[in-house]
Amino acid sequence: MSWSPGAERTVPAGAASAVSSPGASDHAALPPPSAPRRQLGDGAVVALLAATVVGAWWHPSVSLATALAALGVAGGLRSPWLAVMGAGLLAASLAGRSLEGLEGAARAPITATATLVSDPVRSPYGVSADVRFGGHRWLLRASEHGAGALERSLAGERVQVEGRTRPPPEGAGWMVPRHLVGMLDADRVERVDAGGAAARAANRLRRAIEDSLGGWTRTDRSLVMGFVLGDGRDQGPATVADFRGSGLSHLLVVSGQNVAFVLALCRPLTERLGLGGRATLTFLVLGAFGAVTRFEPSVLRAIAMAAVAVTGRTVGRPSPPWRVLALAVSALVLVDPLLVRSVGFRLSVAATAGVALLGPPIAARLRGPRALADAVGTSIAAQIGVAPVLLPVSGGLPVVALPANVIAGPAAALVTTWGLPAGLLGGWIGDGRIRWIHLPTIAGARWVAGVARVAAASPLGDLQAPHVIVLTVCVALLLRARRPLLQGAAALAGVLCLVAPALALRHPPTVVELPSGAVITRAREATVIDAYDASPSVDLLDDLRRAGVRQVDVLVVRSSGGGALVALVGHRWSVRSVVDERSPPLR
Repeated sequence: MSWSPGAERTVPAGAASAVSSPGASDHAALPPPSAPRRQLGDGAVVALLAATVVGAWWHPSVSLATALAALGVAGGLRSPWLAVMGAGLLAASLAGRSLEGLEGAARAPITATATLVSDPVRSPYGVSADVRFGGHRWLLRASEHGAGALERSLAGERVQVEGRTRPPPEGAGWMVPRHLVGMLDADRVERVDAGGAAARAANRLRRAIEDSLGGWTRTDRSLVMGFVLGDGRDQGPATVADFRGSGLSHLLVVSGQNVAFVLALCRPLTERLGLGGRATLTFLVLGAFGAVTRFEPSVLRAIAMAAVAVTGRTVGRPSPPWRVLALAVSALVLVDPLLVRSVGFRLSVAATAGVALLGPPIAARLRGPRALADAVGTSIAAQIGVAPVLLPVSGGLPVVALPANVIAGPAAALVTTWGLPAGLLGGWIGDGRIRWIHLPTIAGARWVAGVARVAAASPLGDLQAPHVIVLTVCVALLLRARRPLLQGAAALAGVLCLVAPALALRHPPTVVELPSGAVITRAREATVIDAYDASPSVDLLDDLRRAGVRQVDVLVVRSSGGGALVALVGHRWSVRSVVDERSPPLR
């Protein structure tokens, strides 16, 4: 995958992108700037970002009083560098306090009324959701009794839970950025009420959009809900694997393009207000949109950038995109220091930084139609930006991600901009009476899904760290070199680097054991996949793709549950023969 949920999708007007562009799109419908004033120096802004992120990540022991005192001294002396130091100390102190608050979960029976913090998700363990009660957040799991009631609920609603709490399992670092103190295994879950007014309003909008898609297939509905609201709960493993393997998974995450479009819808109203009224209404709209889309990390990044841009223009201090990003991230980290531990947040920030810093100069060097150059430049810049974050967690960047994003980008923008108003109108009228209103939405979603499926099946391989380093050097030479010979050499080296992963897959090893539990055996022209110990999961398709599988001559499965696995593998390859063994196969 190029990068996962979490990540972004903002494109220049009419152009495709790999991520959210922090340029004109994120600043759409903002109040016009007044006369510019002196700003914090660029060096101080960069230092502020570094200080807050480093402080929140390493969180050395710093008392809150010390951090606040440092900020007070900085304010009294009007010293930006002392303020930077104070912000770093404050981030460290708040991060330490947040981590301490996640300790001490014990095993105990519990009966409580809990508020859902996230929308419930069905998994192999049943139905799970983040809930809050007693001042802490827990991961609620319901396997039998109450699973139905939980699955029908949405974030913000309240449920009555009977069960047992326990500490997090080993290696559950993913729970930290979600502020989860432990697990809550439910014996019974009953819905209590729809929550507060804000939650009821947000969920009413979500259900209206979902109801407007009632006449379409489940796959169509899940795609549109992902594009418009970032809701991927109904997406099957085949769809998720296609979008990962093609580098398009970021398209199913709400981000800057969605925020810009919502602000643009409000523009006729905001233009009638003064600067203060515009800013106030913009903040209200941003908050409402965040509530509807659940304040996911990528949404937080986009909303924070829009808020910083609005504030800057209102007070007469407009900033370029990279400064807006730095200030927005610094503010978010001070509000929630544990965000730095969220892979989705880091991907969103890294992708946006890559687009802001590298997108314009790369696009300027490319020849051809300007829209195409912008799309390619943005995609290249995004891949360079996310590579340091993504490579350690995903194992590689699909080579096909660049062309896939260029081809799918315009259709994804159509789904985003048409799907939201069409969904609200269709949900308001109800009863599926204007099902046709979603024809453009569905057509765009199916196009992107088709691009993802074809791209994920392409035998182009994945870029590893050495490839990315070489490509980054090549891009730097193309941007800086003045001699045509040096530019030509850099371009040739870049092309060879892109071709290298595909060449490596032409001579794969004879036997490969995959992390997902499957074993690939190749003999002459035949490929046998022993999936007896594997489950029908996204990871299985990812592993098979990375191993360079091009055909499946024999697929070995368990007698129970084998049908789902055969269907999943058959989604991407033609399976010639299936062996249904009732005892462990000989290895």
